Amino acid sequence: MFPITSTRLCKVACIAATALLLACSPKYDWREVRSADANFMAMFPGKPASHSRPVNLDGAQVTMSMTAADVDGVTFAVGSAVLADPTQAQTALLAMKTALTRNMAGAVRYDKSVATPAAPGMTEIEVASPVGTGASGPPRLLIARFAARERRVYQLVVVGAEKNISREQVDTFFSSFKPG
Repeated sequence: MFPITSTRLCKVACIAATALLLACSPKYDWREVRSADANFMAMFPGKPASHSRPVNLDGAQVTMSMTAADVDGVTFAVGSAVLADPTQAQTALLAMKTALTRNMAGAVRYDKSVATPAAPGMTEIEVASPVGTGASGPPRLLIARFAARERRVYQLVVVGAEKNISREQVDTFFSSFKPG
């Protein structure tokens, strides 16, 4: 048996405290993010990163801004683009929905209207893919909402391994969204 010294006791206490802190640290560190460029507010489960790139939304050439955070292999993202004409909104939203569904190469489980006080007229889809990224890995799931406000279109996306997606976290993310 090893003699208990104050140095050894201190090391054991430090290891125990570190293990306790790691066990208690939340997997989801929700924080409010306000995007001045993309004109929205939402809660993200971690520190998000943002980037922009040009995209074609069924003939409308726009710059799509994407703000996203990843937790446990699950991505929470808000995409936004400004259209030249607000009458293009429904066509652009359908193009975003089609592209996401095609990228998942899976089956649409549902496509429904969702009414929220902050964004009435939203639609929501759920797409399940039998295989993960690169034709391997666990089944993947995408849950997305789409909204338009004047000339701006939005897509809210949660995507990752289906086993890692918590419906409670999806609801927290989606319900926090407020377009500008």
